[in-house]
Amino acid sequence: MCRYAMTSYKPHYACFNCRKTFKRRLMVDVKKGETSVFEAKCPQCGEFMANMGLDFESPKKDDVKKWEHIKSLFSVGITFHSCGCSGPGYIPNSKEKLVEYFEGIKKRYLENMGFWRSRIEPTNKQERERDLNKNWHKLSSISPNYKKEIVTNQEGLDYWHVKVKQVEEKLNLIK
Repeated sequence: MCRYAMTSYKPHYACFNCRKTFKRRLMVDVKKGETSVFEAKCPQCGEFMANMGLDFESPKKDDVKKWEHIKSLFSVGITFHSCGCSGPGYIPNSKEKLVEYFEGIKKRYLENMGFWRSRIEPTNKQERERDLNKNWHKLSSISPNYKKEIVTNQEGLDYWHVKVKQVEEKLNLIK
C-alpha cells in the first residue's frame, strides 16, 4: 500500500540560500485566483525554493557540505519524490558516488548505441518478425509504435546519442 495514497501530505521545499526547508500548503488549500500558485518562494530571502519531494529530510543548517551536495543533486534532477511504496530509489550520498552513478548510466547508454551500430536492419517480413521477437525491448525503448513502424538503426543511434549528451551535461554540472 502506498504510504501517500490515503492521506495528503504537504510537499517539502528547500531554500539553498538560507539552508532551510518548509512545507507548503496543498493546492486544494489555495484560494482560486491566487497568484504564484505553482511557485514557492522562501519566506526569509524571497528566492524560489526547490520542490524536493515528500521523502526529503533536510540536513542541519550549519552542515554546509551536505547542503551543497543536495543542491548539486537538485541541479541534475535528483529529488526525493516517490509514491511512498519503496522510497525515492538510489540517491548518491557524495559527489564521487554521484559521478560514478552517472558514469554507469552513460556506460549503459553507450552499450545501447553499440547494439544499434551492429544491428542488421530487417529487409523482409520474416526478418522483421524475427527482429521484433528477439529485440522488442530495444525497439520499444525507441518507439512506442515499434510493432507498426519499422525502427531504423539511425533512429536508435540518434535516440541514444541524445541520451548520452544529456548525461554528459549533468556530469559537467557536477564537476
